[in-house]
This record gives sequence, C-alpha cells and structure tokens, in this order.
Amino acid sequence: MSRIGNNPIILPEGVKLKIDGSMIEISGKNGTQSYCLHENIKINFIDDVINFNRIDDSSVSRAMHGTTRQIVNNMIIGVSDGFKKELEIVGVGYQASVQGSRLKLQLGYSHDIFFDFPEGITIEADRTAVSVKGSDKQLVGSVASKIRSFRKPEPYKGKGVRYKDEYIKIKQGKT
Repeated sequence: MSRIGNNPIILPEGVKLKIDGSMIEISGKNGTQSYCLHENIKINFIDDVINFNRIDDSSVSRAMHGTTRQIVNNMIIGVSDGFKKELEIVGVGYQASVQGSRLKLQLGYSHDIFFDFPEGITIEADRTAVSVKGSDKQLVGSVASKIRSFRKPEPYKGKGVRYKDEYIKIKQGKT
C-alpha cells in the first residue's frame, strides 16, 4: 500500500485545478502546468482536496500511485511558490554572468561557455553564485545539473561548479 499515494493534497489559495478526462491543468501566480494521468490512476477533487486512487492492485498501478501524487504536488508547489537551486563557483578566475537569455561561464578553459537557458527558467548570477529558478522542479534540477557538468568539482583543490550545500571530499596530494 502506497503511503505517499494515499496522502491527500490540499489546494492552496490562488491555485486553480482543471480536470479534463485524464488531463490535469494547474495554474497559479507562477504560470500553468499540465500533466496527463496514467490510465490506472483516478483523481477525486472535492472541496479543494485532491485524492488519488488506483483501479487495481497491479505492480504498474502501485508504482504510478505515489509517483502521480508527487508529480501533481510538485506542480502545485511550483505554480504557487516555485523552485530554486543554488550553485557556487570555486576557483581563481572562475566566474559567471548573465547576458540576456544566456549564461556566460568562465571556468578555466581556453574559451568562455555560453549556456542558453530554456523558457520558464530564470537564472541570476553574481560572479561566483548562480541561482536557477522556475516552476517546474524537474526542469530546474536538470538545468542546474547541466551547469554543474561544465566543470565538476575536482577532488584535490575543490575547484569547479558545485551545489551550495554540497560537500566535496578533498583528497591528499602526492607526497
């Protein structure tokens, strides 16, 4: 039995939910998102409370029960509050700046890296701090991961792009 799938979602103020067959559309102050429900999952929406039920007890239904509930919950949080990932750049001469809809990264290579960020994502850069914001949790995480992949933190000096709370285990150099 899915404990996550059985938890109800209470719709916050300012968020609207529209159900059209198997399509769910959620809109709020940060935009609109839509999601297509799996055929084995049914949705009940009564008095600003959303519940999810599965039609049978198959493994696919059990797997999609909690997943669907959490995806819809993340959509509601995204359109009401939004998501944010913070990155920091460590290294002498390493820096970032925003130029229009591009992120310019100087990460010790012989060339600058220009990253065009997708629609629905806003990036703020202050030399060594980069903040990725948006209403889609998966998109925010993938954009932050892509920026980090340009120069992952190396284990000897810790130079590179890392998440703000990320701990890098520093190795000892040769003696």
